[in-house]
Amino acid sequence: MLILTCPNCGVAADETELSAGGEAHLTRYGAGSSDADFETYMFMRKNARGVHFERWRHSYGCGKWFHAARCTTTLEVFGTYPAQTTEPPAELIEKIKQKRPDFEGFSK
Repeated sequence: MLILTCPNCGVAADETELSAGGEAHLTRYGAGSSDADFETYMFMRKNARGVHFERWRHSYGCGKWFHAARCTTTLEVFGTYPAQTTEPPAELIEKIKQKRPDFEGFSK
């Protein structure tokens, strides 16, 4: 079972209390954007095996969104951080690199 700690309220919640929100740190395009930009946002996701940065909502808790870094093959959770953060914290990236030497780092 996947257990994530909400950085907003500090509760360690299992996946039944949370709602997945897809890939984190996507560039969202607003009105007036090109069709190519909108297509990229809607359909072009990485979805590779390994470390992912995802959006989660603490649905049955504080109700706030947050980001989580986890491995899709082992379900290992490296950490969580507030959704307002534009990129993963440096200490989280370092923690991932220590456990996964082949991790190439964060890129949008």
